[in-house]
Amino acid sequence: MSGLKEKFEELRGRNEKALITYLMVGYPDYETSQKAIETVLKSGADILELGFPFSDPVADGPTIQLAHEVALKNGIRSKQVFETARFIKERYPSVPILLMTYYNPIFRMGHEKFCSLSQENGIDGFIVPDLPPEESKELKRVMQGYGLSLVFLASPTSTEKRLKLVCESSDDMVYYVSITGTTGARADLPFEELRENLKLYRGVCNKPVVVGFGVSKGEHARKISDFADGVVVGSLLVKLSAEGRFEELATKVKELKEGTIIK
Repeated sequence: MSGLKEKFEELRGRNEKALITYLMVGYPDYETSQKAIETVLKSGADILELGFPFSDPVADGPTIQLAHEVALKNGIRSKQVFETARFIKERYPSVPILLMTYYNPIFRMGHEKFCSLSQENGIDGFIVPDLPPEESKELKRVMQGYGLSLVFLASPTSTEKRLKLVCESSDDMVYYVSITGTTGARADLPFEELRENLKLYRGVCNKPVVVGFGVSKGEHARKISDFADGVVVGSLLVKLSAEGRFEELATKVKELKEGTIIK
């Protein structure tokens, strides 16, 4: 059983939904990013989404775009990303690690080598926002040989036919984008529209679905946890870690985690 499946089963047994936290390796620098990752895991994050810096992060908003840019300037490449994954897995072996990466770094290194290094360093799977299911066959085949999970994205514009394809192509969970547009913390989200959209999703897919893009408050997590299996939080945490506000980072993660506990 994959690390993701085990985690969702564990959380169901505790009547909780998943809190997935995103942080960029090497932003604002390598040591600070590792400290930030440990802070979110100690504060209650269930799954870690690890950012792989890339020069053209089209799905990301200004906060995470800046993180990509600075991390690259800091010399962060695949070596440091894999080292970070190993460092975290050794200390938090029960926390699944999902690599959030664009397709180009995988293609340049080669599917086999990228997957092999990922598996060796404790990574459980990939989220590849610019890789559509229709073009994923070869990567998926190689990933399965290494026991890695591939996670695809669905969105408010996804039709029933598209949701079926995303579901069939994803291994252990689907990432549902809350809004059209890029990543970034928002004051409010279209909760009722999301609820209706996920009813359509549930009608065609029984795999866990998590909601990301814009989630930034415990209240957001609580509302989304009523109809989804977890929430993904990134931009706000990236901003707090970049500013060295670790106490606030810990407090925010605890607040978000509290919102995922079903009472």
